[in-house]
Amino acid sequence: MAGSPQPALMTTVTPEAEQPARPVREDPSSLATRPRNAIDRAITDYLQHVGVERGLAANTLSAYRRDLARYATFLAARDVRQPADVTRHHVTGFVQALSDGSDGGSTLGVRSAARTVVAVRGLHKFWALEGITTADAASDVHPPMPGRRLPKAISVDEVTRILEAAGTDTATGLRDRALLEFLYSTGARISEAVGLDVDDISLQPEQPGPAIVRLFGKGSKERLVPLGSFGARALDAYLVRGRPLLAAKGKGTPALFLNARGGRISRQSAWTILKAAADKANISKDVSPHTLRHSFATHLLEGGADVRVVQELLGHASVTTTQVYTLVTADTLREVYAAAHPRALG
Repeated sequence: MAGSPQPALMTTVTPEAEQPARPVREDPSSLATRPRNAIDRAITDYLQHVGVERGLAANTLSAYRRDLARYATFLAARDVRQPADVTRHHVTGFVQALSDGSDGGSTLGVRSAARTVVAVRGLHKFWALEGITTADAASDVHPPMPGRRLPKAISVDEVTRILEAAGTDTATGLRDRALLEFLYSTGARISEAVGLDVDDISLQPEQPGPAIVRLFGKGSKERLVPLGSFGARALDAYLVRGRPLLAAKGKGTPALFLNARGGRISRQSAWTILKAAADKANISKDVSPHTLRHSFATHLLEGGADVRVVQELLGHASVTTTQVYTLVTADTLREVYAAAHPRALG
């Protein structure tokens, strides 16, 4: 294989696996440049399975399709045409190619490579369970472990400055304020927010307490999230005085957040709205809609919320994912202690 191996991205490849391969210069995300074979068809079966049976989110399914198209191209370049002909050495060779681009594709970072390996492992497990192959060639090939990155949260004061800088008393201004208040109040992913319809919110709940919003997360999993009073007031102002003016320019979409043409707002537009508000508030840090989600979780935990409650609000399948935020608050505690305690530092 070309390039220097990266141990984090592969298990050891024995010399016998290093078969000379024909150079591949085609786009590895497309199979249109060569005839389909049995492996392509078996990959299609797997994608249909995870799309229907497991209900993978559309973005995840699209990523799996690209990853496995590259894998199929890698195997075809080595004259591997049948699922039963794939060996562990082919799998580890492909993992190496992800890090050095020796298959003609782009080199991937640790996280993207890990996702690709997960897709390949799932494919081989499916083939073995369905009897397409007699063994799982990828059973002992593990995805690389990315270093733990702490979520980037901003302070409560910085969030407040951004929210107060957002919007004016115009239709789009009321929308901007409502959108950003909504993101911080609920911790919603930007895809969840822009995908909302008007019927997904209830600003006048039957029970006393905060308004309730239905969010549809990864894999179309539904969860109910409270909407704070600041977010509810901003949303109400937008629905009464802003959205009708924007809707009049469109074709009657049920979308909650509308663009200037009356259609559903895009994720990129939401990022632009936040960036403009941050610039107006003189926030020099790099912020994105996900920054508000991270800040939502961090501020809840700093306020004493239980990590499992935060897990439910964020829509995390595992509490382990949520626990990374406890590291952020622990770091904050250390900084405050070091600065305030008379005998913290000697």
